Amino acid sequence: HMVVCVRQPNDEILTKTEEIKSLSERYRVLRLPLLRGIIALFETLYLGIKGIYFSANATLEEEKLSPKEIGLAIVVALALSIFLFSIIPFVLTSLLNLRGVVFNIVEAVIRLAVLLLYLASMSLVGEFRRVFQYHGAEHTAINAYEAGVELNVANVKKHSRLHPRCGTSFILIVTLISILFFSIMPNLEYLMRLAYRILLIPVIGGVSYEVLKLSDRYKNSRIMKILVAPGLGLQYLTTREPEEKMIEVALKAVEEVHRLQKS
Repeated sequence: HMVVCVRQPNDEILTKTEEIKSLSERYRVLRLPLLRGIIALFETLYLGIKGIYFSANATLEEEKLSPKEIGLAIVVALALSIFLFSIIPFVLTSLLNLRGVVFNIVEAVIRLAVLLLYLASMSLVGEFRRVFQYHGAEHTAINAYEAGVELNVANVKKHSRLHPRCGTSFILIVTLISILFFSIMPNLEYLMRLAYRILLIPVIGGVSYEVLKLSDRYKNSRIMKILVAPGLGLQYLTTREPEEKMIEVALKAVEEVHRLQKS
């Protein structure tokens, strides 16, 4: 199930639940490693767009956003993310006249630098800061749930706003996996090399998904804790300490998911 909870202008929490029919449930072959990650990537994107559409209209008191307006915003956001984190790092690295693995490492460093600059800039904007606070509320609620404590605001506030399976950690894993992938790809002409950096995004995402699942399986390992530490550190930029009302929204969502699992 997917659960979306939104704090409305009248201070009430609006909840939407939806049963998810994953393609991997219909076709066994899509449950195989790597394939399941690619499917999860696109399904998560689809569900995220639906969540954004619902939450945006739930918080608007007058004029509502149409599906076309939300769709256009998503397309622009995806195009901008590909431009910022795939095209710009490649073009800038190409100016340095590097080759082989060194090229890929420098490209990854530039990609991370662009990401850090982007996140640092967004954290200065008031509305984005609130988004980062809600992100922190989500993590604290999930950490409390996984710790098995009673789910209330007081208990949740004691837990960390960082979580090892966060999408922020996923982005860092994607960057590292991309170094490996691009190092084994043939050294083709300029435009072809740029093209497969875009076309291979789903494949790199699928491999990164498996690495993320592996990190959770061995999360108590000292080696794994060291490996996930950079991803957790990056979450200091993408999360902020939440307000109590934000934790209430996150708790409502977690409790609803737990209720649906038991039913």
